[in-house]
Amino acid sequence: MMEDRMVKENLVLLEQVFSDYKPAHFKFKLWNGEEWAPPGLEEERATVVINNPGIMAYILAFPTDLRLGEAYIYGDIDIEGDIYAVFPVEDYLRQTYHRLALNPFFWKRVLTLKKVVCDFERLQGRGKACLMGKLHTIERDRQAISYHYDLPPEFYALYLDPMMNYSCAYFRDPGENLATAQKNKLELICRKLRLKPGERVLDIGCGWGGFVIYAAKKYQVQVVGITLSEKQARYAQEWIKKEGLQKLAEVRLQDYREIQEKGGFDKLVSIGMFEHVGGPMLKTYFRQAWELLKPGGLFLNHGIAADWGPFRIRRWSFTEQYVFPDGQLLPVSKTLTVAEKVGFEVRDVESLREHYALTLRHWVKNLEEHREEALKLVDEVTYRVWRLYMAGSSYGFATNRHSVFQALLVKNRDNGRNALPLTREDIYGGWKVLEP
Repeated sequence: MMEDRMVKENLVLLEQVFSDYKPAHFKFKLWNGEEWAPPGLEEERATVVINNPGIMAYILAFPTDLRLGEAYIYGDIDIEGDIYAVFPVEDYLRQTYHRLALNPFFWKRVLTLKKVVCDFERLQGRGKACLMGKLHTIERDRQAISYHYDLPPEFYALYLDPMMNYSCAYFRDPGENLATAQKNKLELICRKLRLKPGERVLDIGCGWGGFVIYAAKKYQVQVVGITLSEKQARYAQEWIKKEGLQKLAEVRLQDYREIQEKGGFDKLVSIGMFEHVGGPMLKTYFRQAWELLKPGGLFLNHGIAADWGPFRIRRWSFTEQYVFPDGQLLPVSKTLTVAEKVGFEVRDVESLREHYALTLRHWVKNLEEHREEALKLVDEVTYRVWRLYMAGSSYGFATNRHSVFQALLVKNRDNGRNALPLTREDIYGGWKVLEP
């Protein structure tokens, strides 16, 4: 196909698809430098660069988020400027695709351009997750966790706060910096758990050890953290030694199902691990938490929630294939129903949805500012996966496609007794986070 013919066909295709898109905040730039903007362009915040002459046809033939994501991470397209400006496109395509699919001229151009998609030399790097074994066995879960979390810790440190918190922060003011907001989150959790010196606490999915360190140092509790990531465990163990907290804190390379300490903990916490549990394992998860807690003990479960419905097809999901394989988001109503059936009483539920949108924007900004350093640690494809998934997640939280909840559960003693106060006032009074 002649160069000018490919340019013309792409411009006509863009016109067909995006002529009614408004308000638009981005323009397109073809591989030869020619530009096209939707008629509804109001404020130019981003440029979608089409590097592969056949990629738009390939995407539009079957516009799943997997095809959209792969086109970006493998360099078929680039997104210059404000990446958030392009996320409404997926909604637009979902709403208008039935009209396009009935247009024979649309398919003529799609099928003509689609033939050249394989001629483009794509970026090489991180591939799809390839997990072995039965879903949510301990061994397969180890593989899933390793796929996402066993990159060099220095890579995550480029965009996280100094305490390496890889979960939603808590902004007492929108202008707070990320480090302060993450300490706020740790303090909020400790206060909700009403931690007291000498208590024994289990952190399920402790990551690099941020909560373990914070709770041990400030509240003088005995903290056990567990993770399935070898690199996280090693990092946390070294951090504990550096802080001189060996008598108060430990981190194990262990699955929550492997702990055999019935009634061994006063408090339990799970921060950002719950998304890896999976619907079929909910009862096992909450039952194990129940068994590990002493009577009167508290369990704070902090996790993302969404109602994906029964028709989500995992093989078409970018997040499933490249970010969190085997992850599953569930409605908070379903998870709390299971917790109650196991025996827990739900005492407090708080949504931090807007906080996660802010947190992710900080992460994306930090990652973009440290791009050159990141590329010394990971390949270009991996960098693009992280930029895309975190920015897309921020958009998802901001638009209420998913949320994140902190649920405080109690294992009551006989006759429904527990030591919780009548109000939440103690959580917020005299607020002070741990300083270095």
